[in-house]
Amino acid sequence: MEGIQIFHTQLVTGDNKLVIVPNASITSGNIINYSARGIRRVDLTFGISYGDDIGTAKAELNEIIAADARILKDPAPVIAVAALADSSVNLIVRPWVNVDDYWPVYWDVTEAVKLRFDQKRITIPYPQRVVHTLGAKASES
Repeated sequence: MEGIQIFHTQLVTGDNKLVIVPNASITSGNIINYSARGIRRVDLTFGISYGDDIGTAKAELNEIIAADARILKDPAPVIAVAALADSSVNLIVRPWVNVDDYWPVYWDVTEAVKLRFDQKRITIPYPQRVVHTLGAKASES
């Protein structure tokens, strides 16, 4: 917090922006403090191809999480299938970290997953659409 004035409060964001909030908004709205509890859950989602083995992908994710000393053992991390999406099977990875480690873990785990999935030939699919046109005749060769 930068300062509290009679009509507004000044806050400084993590990327050094000055935010001026009318006090009426503060007293009538919600305030989210991301660092008050000391630990925070990192929410990551990784899509794999429908042709890939879910068990193998989850095992690789478990190894990556277990190898990072910044990730807390308690509460235990969660790795699970979150959705059967249009182009991928989405796996969630939810480790807990100290608040100061949030972004470094977020970025490092994301990179580690990409590198590991490439190494193990686990596909991270990109969105695809199959378009069928009605009334079109197949060309004859």
